[in-house]
Amino acid sequence: MYQSKLESLLLDQLFDTILQLKTREECYRFFEDICTIKELQDLGLRLEVARLLDQKVSYVDIVKKTTASSATIARVNKALLYGADGYQLALKSNKQKI
Repeated sequence: MYQSKLESLLLDQLFDTILQLKTREECYRFFEDICTIKELQDLGLRLEVARLLDQKVSYVDIVKKTTASSATIARVNKALLYGADGYQLALKSNKQKI
């Protein structure tokens, strides 16, 4: 069982709330209220960078294909290599839906 270093009652409540959302519309409505536009765009961009890195696309090509900085790409790559496997879980889930 995974034990996060960030675990807290507030984050448990947040994640439980997110898990209750059932549609894309509900997600848009909730996240538009809880995040800034920039925060949401950054989250989407990071997931796209992770997808491209998982496909072995080079940093140079990711910069060309996205608005991601090399620092963002490096940070996402570090999470892919040494993180909590969250990106891998999300990418695997997305692949199964395609």
